[in-house]
Amino acid sequence: MKSMHSIGLLTPVILAAGCSGMPGAAAEDKAHNEEHTGLVSMGGQPVTLIGHEVEVGKEAPDFTAVDAGYQPVTLSSFRGKAVLISAVPSLDTGVCAMQTKRFNEEMAKVEGDVAALTISLDLPFAQKRFCDAEKIGDIQVVSDCVDREFALKYGILIKGRGLLARSIFVVGKDGTLVYKEIVPEITTHPDYDAALEALRKAAE
Repeated sequence: MKSMHSIGLLTPVILAAGCSGMPGAAAEDKAHNEEHTGLVSMGGQPVTLIGHEVEVGKEAPDFTAVDAGYQPVTLSSFRGKAVLISAVPSLDTGVCAMQTKRFNEEMAKVEGDVAALTISLDLPFAQKRFCDAEKIGDIQVVSDCVDREFALKYGILIKGRGLLARSIFVVGKDGTLVYKEIVPEITTHPDYDAALEALRKAAE
């Protein structure tokens, strides 16, 4: 099994890996959570995803995450806007950092009523350090570490790892999920162009 260094650590001291010690960590073991295999690998090794799979064309489940000050941020608070949700395993890895910076740059160019979230299980304090260092300001970075609500409602919690599977979701102005990509290999990038095109169409 490859170490986290294989997915491109930026620096080992910038961010915590996640917050599996938080009260929400026990949610992974609840019997009602579905398990899915064959969708994602990490360094070529298959992993199991936990949670309920979401479907394009249906209502995107609402969820609550927290910002840098542990204040709640809900998907429903963006109703009326097209929303891009970029889920990453940890901002402390090269691909995740590049993904976040790429969407931050692109969002400055997208017209219309739009919003973008980057979400991970990193601690909010660590996320803030990353955002300050990388001058992230055109997307909002939030943490799912408290309850793992997003992870489980969208079916992307990696069993036994305390990480989110790399994935992109686009939610329309009416709350309908219009685009979904769960990246098959966690060490690779998502399809940026397809996600941004879906966001632009949803914003029309």
